Amino acid sequence: MELIKFNALLKSTLWGGEKIVPFKHLSTEQHNVGENWEISGVPDNETVVANGVYVGKKLNDIVAILKEKLVGKDNYERFGNEFPLLVKFIDARQALSIQVHPTDEIAKRHGKERGKTEMWYLLDSDKDASLLCGLKKQITPSQYAEMVANDTIVDAIARYNVKEGDCFFIPAGRIHAIGPGSFLVEIQQTSDVTYRIYDYKRIDKHGNYRELHTKQAAECIDYNVSSSYRIEYTPAKNQGVSLVQCPYFCTAVYDLNEPMTLDYSELDSFVVLIGLKGEAKITDNEGNIISFQAGESILVPATTKTLKVEGTIKFLVTYV
Repeated sequence: MELIKFNALLKSTLWGGEKIVPFKHLSTEQHNVGENWEISGVPDNETVVANGVYVGKKLNDIVAILKEKLVGKDNYERFGNEFPLLVKFIDARQALSIQVHPTDEIAKRHGKERGKTEMWYLLDSDKDASLLCGLKKQITPSQYAEMVANDTIVDAIARYNVKEGDCFFIPAGRIHAIGPGSFLVEIQQTSDVTYRIYDYKRIDKHGNYRELHTKQAAECIDYNVSSSYRIEYTPAKNQGVSLVQCPYFCTAVYDLNEPMTLDYSELDSFVVLIGLKGEAKITDNEGNIISFQAGESILVPATTKTLKVEGTIKFLVTYV
């Protein structure tokens, strides 16, 4: 079965920058692109196949056609025809709103299909880039409400100066915000549920404040405090380095300068490759060949047993 690429799904935003379009080698006059949804099964925001026999079809349509052959037996039983991961590139010229995501249980109480757990992997960001992740001091729900009301909630959140290669895990309930200058990969559950807590009193193009969800957010926040929310790992050449393993996805980073064969013969899941730097040629066990470079993502069907990667390339691998 073929390896699959998708057309860009660019989203201009109030806070978006100009890094994504050149990173993806695109030709477009679209500006302030805050996000590209690389691989998405979110209803009304599905990515469209760019190559092969299914060119022009939406992601969830090919899930419905190929079923467990594409996503794996267990995944198809769990998620049906909705692809279970959402992968994005995000470029923040300005700070994003402070927000939190619900757990699956809370989301269902609010009439949503599922909650959202996600992770960030930093790309080549501005030298003064920063982000907010997790509470840095103990606060109570009443103190939370008071700090939102008097515009001091930022003071309770840990701020990190970030650089390329930094990684953060954001389980549902962890308060967070991508900061100015940050350019990153975001991997998450297929969910567009976000509760906006604080937005720096910004107004949109129509002169309105963006909607806040402080009451819904209060129900979701995990008030536990940790000493650090950054993932600590040791980079290594020509081997997979695990970053995140959770019930919703597992992610590793590879930094290759010699050929390597990735063995997925025992894995009952699709795999997504996300190009960070460099370029390579990929050949699967059926002889299918595809080019791969920074700014691209490839969906590898669950029937694929091995991938031979030849080139100098750094990339993420994620699966469910």
